[in-house]
Amino acid sequence: MESPSSLPAAEAAAAAREPGRAPEAGPGPANVPDRAWAVLLTVLGLGVLLVAALIVFQLWRIAGPAIGHTGLKDFVTGSTWDPTRDVYGAAPYVYGTLVTSAVSIVIALPVSIGLALFLTEMAPPAIRSIFSFPIALLAGIPSVVYGLWGLFVLVPVLRDPVEPFLGKVLGFSPFFRGAPIGLGYLAAGVILAIMILPTITSISIEVLRTVPGSLREAALALGATRWEAIRLAVFPYARAGILGATMLGLGRALGETMAVTMVIGNSPTIRASLFAPGYSLPAVIANEFAEASGDLHTGALAALGLLLFAVTVLLNVAARLLVRLSRRGPSRVRA
Repeated sequence: MESPSSLPAAEAAAAAREPGRAPEAGPGPANVPDRAWAVLLTVLGLGVLLVAALIVFQLWRIAGPAIGHTGLKDFVTGSTWDPTRDVYGAAPYVYGTLVTSAVSIVIALPVSIGLALFLTEMAPPAIRSIFSFPIALLAGIPSVVYGLWGLFVLVPVLRDPVEPFLGKVLGFSPFFRGAPIGLGYLAAGVILAIMILPTITSISIEVLRTVPGSLREAALALGATRWEAIRLAVFPYARAGILGATMLGLGRALGETMAVTMVIGNSPTIRASLFAPGYSLPAVIANEFAEASGDLHTGALAALGLLLFAVTVLLNVAARLLVRLSRRGPSRVRA
């Protein structure tokens, strides 16, 4: 019979004879820092959820009287906003937010993907460094500077000759009709496109850099041109990441305030034409909150904040679903 002191040696010898078997680790003092770190990260993660829940709770508490006075359905679908008569309808602001964000994505997405492909697939190293600095610089410019530039430079250019040209060429579409005043959905969409372009471009560049070089080499070895290799090998692999970058850019466009306020025209109307002035959720909150005349007016503005929060949440949910549907592993990429 073996003595108790010989048991650990026997177990060590058995573990040495079985290399695939890992020795069992007991709950020693070495695991205490790991457990403390895991608890700290859990607390921080729950803290983020708690802060979001507190924001929603406070907004709902302030917005309660206005929603109860107007009704949730009438508040969301109504088109009249008149604080003097306590009539509040948020539809023009929701419409303006969605339209300007959609215009910005339509303009920024092709340019961002083109820049990312050029800098990762075609440009020599010297050119990459030259282009990378302006892209990073655009991300650091304050939004009020974008607004001033849009007001004094972009709006006059849109007023003449861009909007008259678009009206003459595409006037058959209701999106390009009306007086070319410069201020409106188109100006706000262009400003937002410039602001979100660095975000989409930078993340797309990082995503494209993760594509294995073997995919490109395999496509070229099979006789594909450079564009065919990008289209058939690079894009399918990076599709989910580029889509996630687009959703992040769209999230910033939805919440932008100062620049949009200065060029959108601040008119609470719903019109199909991109030349028409409009309004957005962040803009009306910024313009009216300091001058809110009563609890109902303040509550209505808080309800607009809740609507903006809800739109952001829905956007994140849609982004996760789209990324999950479009995600493809390397084994499923066609060469």
